[in-house]
Amino acid sequence: MKNQKTARVSAYERFMSMSDAERDREVAKYDQESFGLTGKSLTPAQRALHRRAKRKAGRPKVGEGVEKIRISMERGLLRQADRWANQHEISRSQMIASALKRMMSGAA
Repeated sequence: MKNQKTARVSAYERFMSMSDAERDREVAKYDQESFGLTGKSLTPAQRALHRRAKRKAGRPKVGEGVEKIRISMERGLLRQADRWANQHEISRSQMIASALKRMMSGAA
C-alpha cells in the first residue's frame, strides 16, 4: 500500500459541491438584518469610549485650534530663528507664536 496524501478541499469547492437547497440554507444565515448584532446595548461609558475611538486621529485641539499660514522671511533670519528654536528645543511655530504674544502684550 502506498502512502497517499488526501487533497484538501477548499471552502469554495465544498460550497459548490452542495445542492441548491443546501446552498440556500447556508447563505440564508447571512441575509438576516441583525447578523452578528446580538447582545445588550452599550453602557454610557462604552458609548463614550466608542465615540472616542471613532474620531479621527490627530493632534488634540488647543485653544481655538490652529490655522496654517504662509509668511515670507529673509533666509538668513529664518536660519537664525531655526537655530535659536532648536537650541531652546521648541518648534519654529512655538517660537513665532510666543514672540507674537509677547509683542501684543506690550512686553516687547
